[in-house]
Amino acid sequence: MSFAAFAVLTAAAGAAPAPARDQQPASVQFAQVTIERSTIIRVRPTRNVRPQKFKEKGAPNCLPWSNMAAAMISSPTTIDLIVKGGTRYRVKLQKTCQAIDFYSGFYVKATRDGRVCEDRDMIHSRSGGECGISKFKTLIPDD
Repeated sequence: MSFAAFAVLTAAAGAAPAPARDQQPASVQFAQVTIERSTIIRVRPTRNVRPQKFKEKGAPNCLPWSNMAAAMISSPTTIDLIVKGGTRYRVKLQKTCQAIDFYSGFYVKATRDGRVCEDRDMIHSRSGGECGISKFKTLIPDD
């Protein structure tokens, strides 16, 4: 007898017999799977933008994440966002964060309320880091 045939016969001999057609299995196990939806918005950095001076004004505490269109690093601790419609906002990062880490882009995890808020939400760099948003400022062109 070959080794393969011996292995098949040994496996078959140790297998439990199949239940008869009219018998129910001795125990039934059920499982539940919960799938949660996650949305990630990726914001690409803007390149080749003319330098322009801006004044910082007050801004809302939260911005709709679906309005984000582009971003660029404006200083070692700030990122400028351009939203749909052309309005610009400056994102001030927590003191321990460096904006240069977000040069290749970043993403924002969507929240149930559809907004990104200061002192609550984080931005995540594509290289794996994350930073809290300290403050938003509206940018007005300085003529």
